[in-house]
Amino acid sequence: MKNIVYQKASEFINRHPGTVVWRLKAHCKIAERYINDDEEILYAFAAQKGVSAWDMISTHVLVITNKRLIVAQKRLVFGHFYYTITPDMFNDFSIKMGLIWGRAIIDTVKETVILSNLSRGALKEVETVLSKYMMQKKRELENGVPNEDVIKLNNELKSISENGEE
Repeated sequence: MKNIVYQKASEFINRHPGTVVWRLKAHCKIAERYINDDEEILYAFAAQKGVSAWDMISTHVLVITNKRLIVAQKRLVFGHFYYTITPDMFNDFSIKMGLIWGRAIIDTVKETVILSNLSRGALKEVETVLSKYMMQKKRELENGVPNEDVIKLNNELKSISENGEE
């Protein structure tokens, strides 16, 4: 599982070079530290966490696994930040596009996570991945048992992670 998060996040940055990201490898190492052995990494991307488009030093990596969302950041000098969002905490999310960059806003029961400074081209891909993931996980919570749709969704998210959205 070593460097899978970095590989997927790098592929995202290569597809969407306008996204503002710093120290990607360090942030990805923190996220990988918290991924359990029974989790499968479906998608990863990086963005600035916060409201201000001028705050360009708060890069976080967001990892979507088959069980949860992980948001991680390596602090500049020492320590790190780690957040997890389980599917039962999802409320809603929205996409906002500005003149240069856009942002994805994930609303949870507890807080609102704002991922900003995403390139305009990345917004559609992030919206597709987050909406499919959230809808499927909500369905799975209601039904209780994962089915073929879950396997299909996981494969689709992996494909988007590797090739981008067609």
